Amino acid sequence: INAEYMGTPSECLFFFAYRLMSATGATLQNTNNELVKCIEELKEKREEAHRLILKDEEEKARIVSEIQLLTDRLNKLDEGLSRKYAARAEYDKAIGETENAFSKILESSKTLLHVLKRECVSIKKKTGPEV
Repeated sequence: INAEYMGTPSECLFFFAYRLMSATGATLQNTNNELVKCIEELKEKREEAHRLILKDEEEKARIVSEIQLLTDRLNKLDEGLSRKYAARAEYDKAIGETENAFSKILESSKTLLHVLKRECVSIKKKTGPEV
């Protein structure tokens, strides 16, 4: 300090304080500049995060919409399948009942044919072979 400024101790102290404040002012300015730069970088990163959020929210909305459409389609298919299962069960019942009735008719026809043949033999015995 003495080499730069030769004066009274109070003048020397004032000069030293001035120099310190000048150096500190430059340092503060550099710090302020760095802070402003950091804040700007943070804002840019926030904007990028915001853009990514919007993009993901759009995709999410699209997927939710697709899920709703697929859910509706699945419900309609389930309803259609239920009706078709019921119809198939009715067909199975009708086929079973018809086959059972046909089997009884066939058995009755066999019985009737057997009775008819026996009657024919009995009639031939009574009337003779010429009739």
